[in-house]
Amino acid sequence: MGGAIVEIECLCTGILFADVVCSPIPGLPEAGTLVPADTMQLSLGGCCSNAALDLARLGVRVGAAGCVGDDVFGQFIIDTLSRGGVGVGGVHKAEGINTASTMVINVRGEDRRFISSPGANHRFTVDHVPPAWIEQAKVLYVGGYLMLPGLENEGALEWFRSARASGTKTVLDVVYLGGEGCRRAVELLLPETDYFLPNEDEAAVLTGLSDPLEQAQAFRDAGAANVVITRGEGGCLMVGDGVRLRAGAYPIELVGGTGAGDAFDAGLMMGLLAGEDAAGCLRWASALGASCCRHLSATGGVFNRDEAEDFMQRHDLEIEAF
Repeated sequence: MGGAIVEIECLCTGILFADVVCSPIPGLPEAGTLVPADTMQLSLGGCCSNAALDLARLGVRVGAAGCVGDDVFGQFIIDTLSRGGVGVGGVHKAEGINTASTMVINVRGEDRRFISSPGANHRFTVDHVPPAWIEQAKVLYVGGYLMLPGLENEGALEWFRSARASGTKTVLDVVYLGGEGCRRAVELLLPETDYFLPNEDEAAVLTGLSDPLEQAQAFRDAGAANVVITRGEGGCLMVGDGVRLRAGAYPIELVGGTGAGDAFDAGLMMGLLAGEDAAGCLRWASALGASCCRHLSATGGVFNRDEAEDFMQRHDLEIEAF
């Protein structure tokens, strides 16, 4: 394991990545040519890593659990999380496999491009999670599901079921890569999921539906207690028992979008831990997601707690019941 077991209130599990991110370039290089970038940086990536670090920045006692390789990138992830105040006692170094890594290619005026290796994430199972953390956590988060074959089984379902029975809120997010069985894998965990947080593109391919409300209802019909469909600049939509909300997006100067969905997840979990109602959770989620877009890396621009509270006081978020 990556370190001592500390007491936590939120358990973040799932994919751990090292990102190599370039500053925006004018265009992609032709074969055999080079395009210079002003900067190239190594930074934290992956839903679990990003959400955990974002929560620690908010002052939440959080632990991360996942798998890295026994290599330089793996140690970078462990060190970065640890320095950021995240418990790393659940980060396992797997032998004979590389740490997951992604090249994030930013082209001016275009959406990001990614070249990615899932690496050691494919080794992660429930057995890698410290039992004490499972008992302590008020919120259990799995980020990057569908890139975690070791969780697409009845053992993970029982994990979620046991967590909910003890009063823990379960939160699930996905990374859709295509392939057979994805919808079936998601539907396995939805009956024990309190909050399911796909973006509208992921929701479209998983349901075959284009309307966000219909997407949310399909996941609700499959068993999810609450569904939040994120829509980038279009805001988000939440559907749950007695809850139907549409939220806009906070104004922010866009520098990069990497990690914004993970920051949104962290904000929603912050709202849950703070005892916020549904609208309050969406405010926290939207504020954290917006703050992430101020930086090229996945975590460099994310608010701390004082910054987030000040931002929400100074800016209104349009939220309507429907």
